Amino acid sequence: MVVRVRTVAFEGVEVVPVEVEVSLASGLPSFTIVGLPDKAVAESRERVRAALGAIGLGLPPKRITVNLAPADLPKEGSHFDLPIALGLMTALGVVPLEDSERYLALGELSLDGRLNPVNGVLNAAVAAAAAGRGLICPEACGAEAAWVGGIAVLAPLSLVALVNHLKGTQILAPPRPRPVPPLGPQPDLAEVRGQESAKRALEIAAAGGHHLLMIGPPGSGKSMLAARLPGLLPPLTPREALEVSLIQSVAGLLKDGAISRARPFRNPHHSASMAALVGGGHRARPGEVSLAHRGVLFLDELAEFQRGVLDALRQPIELGRAVVARANAHVSYPARFQLVAAMNPCRCGHLADAGLACARAPRCAVDYQARLSGPLLDRFDLTVEVAAVPARDLGRPSTAEPSAGVAARVAAARAVQVARLGALGPRAEGLHCNAEADGAVLEAIAPLDPAGRALLAEAAERLRLSARRFHRVLRVARTIADLAGAPSLSRVHLAEALSFRHTEPVA
Repeated sequence: MVVRVRTVAFEGVEVVPVEVEVSLASGLPSFTIVGLPDKAVAESRERVRAALGAIGLGLPPKRITVNLAPADLPKEGSHFDLPIALGLMTALGVVPLEDSERYLALGELSLDGRLNPVNGVLNAAVAAAAAGRGLICPEACGAEAAWVGGIAVLAPLSLVALVNHLKGTQILAPPRPRPVPPLGPQPDLAEVRGQESAKRALEIAAAGGHHLLMIGPPGSGKSMLAARLPGLLPPLTPREALEVSLIQSVAGLLKDGAISRARPFRNPHHSASMAALVGGGHRARPGEVSLAHRGVLFLDELAEFQRGVLDALRQPIELGRAVVARANAHVSYPARFQLVAAMNPCRCGHLADAGLACARAPRCAVDYQARLSGPLLDRFDLTVEVAAVPARDLGRPSTAEPSAGVAARVAAARAVQVARLGALGPRAEGLHCNAEADGAVLEAIAPLDPAGRALLAEAAERLRLSARRFHRVLRVARTIADLAGAPSLSRVHLAEALSFRHTEPVA
């Protein structure tokens, strides 16, 4: 007799159906797991044996074979413990066969029979709903699975509770999704003194989803400005929240099963490796670019990152996906993020202050900024110089506009963009803001008046704009026009967009 229990394996945020086949046959007593298991899956033998023994079930003296089909797909993770145990209990007649076939199961077993939480439960729940099955998961993951409506979710604390429920002696209450935690107080833009041009660039970046680079001396407020960007962004739509939550579930970042509408804000240290930033490692885990999907990736001290790590960002920025290719895995994660970076103009940071600058200024600025490749700098839509704020201005009362007022304009501009892109039909499908538009879509949403067309043509020739930079100027100008409520691009919108282009330091 062969018992089959359904579970899943993970390839990025996608799930692959897996059948756990359990066979009890005559022969020398053994317990073998086949089907390309990794170390964690191979060790399931001992966890399952101990967990079953803890609830009073001993394995029979038979040849036990567990096959994880398809056999040519690598299996990783401890979540195969529960389906293996469920298959064994079904083969022993402890659990009805029809119950094993109605559910998709995943969970890790402790030695005393309790179920420990695992990653990817939300993704598995979506797959179970698509297959018309229920889901069995640990109690700690029940609230996460409950966000997917229309399926039966069993979230037992232990194997005993699961067996009692399936036999009808103790009914488990269905888990409920935990309420979305309210957003706490956000840093306010009014707390930043001065920096009017940088605040304007931040508003444009928020309104259009544009990549922003801030260059300025230490203490000028670059990190403060970046920390206030999440307070300007509109909340995630339900579809975007699901996309973000699927990545967070695979990465194990969904706390207590609560799904948030806040946009992600990731701030990795400049010592981060390529695998940490883009994704990879032994199990091809999502990197910071994917964890920042539909949110903000802030790279402080940009020039201190390894050059190879930074150049690895170029493909995710253009494609909106991070592809991790390994000899035994080829995994793709969503990575549609907004890049915000900050850096000093030179190593000492005081290039513009003759009294504090080092002896190599201004040559040191050329060498320092040369750590960034031209193609990477070309991918920033906005570059702004953030000058040091005089000490006399720090003690004065703030007259700056609070974040709430700026956020209202950003929300209005985003609403205009969503409506305009939606009116274009299938060719703009999946686009959410101006920064994502390209090609024919950009031509359709960014009509130029004669004066604006003449200015852009002259600027492209004099400044020798690349095709990528040319399109990025158009996107930024479209966002500036949206903030102003203008239907078409005029000379003033293009002039402001051109003012935010990156310029090389002069030696």
